[in-house]
Amino acid sequence: MKKDIIMSNNVSVETIVSKIYIIRGLKVMLDRELAELYEVETAQLKRAVKRNIDRFPKDFMFELTKKELDHWRCQFGTSNSDKMGLRYKPMAFTEQGIAMLSSVLNSKRAIQVNIQIIRTFTKLRHALFDNEDLRKELSELKQITEDRFRVVFETLDQLLAVEFKPKKKIGFTVEEKQRAYGIKKSGK
Repeated sequence: MKKDIIMSNNVSVETIVSKIYIIRGLKVMLDRELAELYEVETAQLKRAVKRNIDRFPKDFMFELTKKELDHWRCQFGTSNSDKMGLRYKPMAFTEQGIAMLSSVLNSKRAIQVNIQIIRTFTKLRHALFDNEDLRKELSELKQITEDRFRVVFETLDQLLAVEFKPKKKIGFTVEEKQRAYGIKKSGK
């Protein structure tokens, strides 16, 4: 990505990307980091979500289990003292859940930041598709190369097999000639 692209409301793409995690195989952002971006308290964000919980099915938002939270903290090196400060399980929001947040947090800041977050998710998705196309092309090239090298190695194996067959001699060695003509070796 381009060097620290600054978006409206001073939130960079890099800042947003750094707050996207893979949990349960999904790209998510955590409530406290979204609250920070929206410039609201985490408790305010959680209250708004709980008041409108019907807008957040399990594929939009879920609470982290203790095991997931411990693994997440281990993975990102968050201190134990920070862990003690959490009284409630963090909420993790998928892209659709983040889009839904703009309807429950109806501030200008929340709407603008949500737009930028959704744009960032879209850019990431496009980058992933481009990456998959590249992976597919590399895989095809690898297969073609393997096929061509297989032919080369098979040909080399055949050539080497032919070379290892004992060759029929032409002519006589000195000893064979002496034996054939009954000539004794000199010096004995």
